[in-house]
Amino acid sequence: MTKQELEVCIDQYSKDIYSFCRNLTHNLQEADDLYQDTFLMALQLREKMEYGKNPKSYFLSIAIRIWKNKKRKFAWRKRIADTQLIVDERDTYTGESAEPSPEECIADKEKNKTIREAVDRLPEKLRIVVLLFYMEDLSTAQIAEVMKIPVGTVLSRLHQARKILKKELEEVIYG
Repeated sequence: MTKQELEVCIDQYSKDIYSFCRNLTHNLQEADDLYQDTFLMALQLREKMEYGKNPKSYFLSIAIRIWKNKKRKFAWRKRIADTQLIVDERDTYTGESAEPSPEECIADKEKNKTIREAVDRLPEKLRIVVLLFYMEDLSTAQIAEVMKIPVGTVLSRLHQARKILKKELEEVIYG
């Protein structure tokens, strides 16, 4: 992939990748770092990328790999010398909705916040699959490619996540 093609891809997918980073990290500073690291790595690996093949999936897989490596390093360092997390605050990100009445707007924001919190409580391997499927609109085959796992595993994780979310959110959605 040429530099120009990479620039076009970055322009086209930057919002999606940043949004995914925000949802993965739950922290503005970490999301910014992950976002920047993702495109720096893509720049280094641009020779391996093919413009015609889904570049968004490639960017997402880079972001996931970098995030997992950072978490693994943090866990290893914590085992060696117990340190405190520098930024312990979690941002809550709620999407803006343009509802006609203020009551509906508040109700929707509360519902979205509750759903977001339920998704955040999922184990990471389930949460990543849910974010890729529902937020990034990737197919199960694309998720399998991004995460380098079998399609059956993706389907299984989606099923597990849906089951957990249904149980937790039954009263919010239907109540």
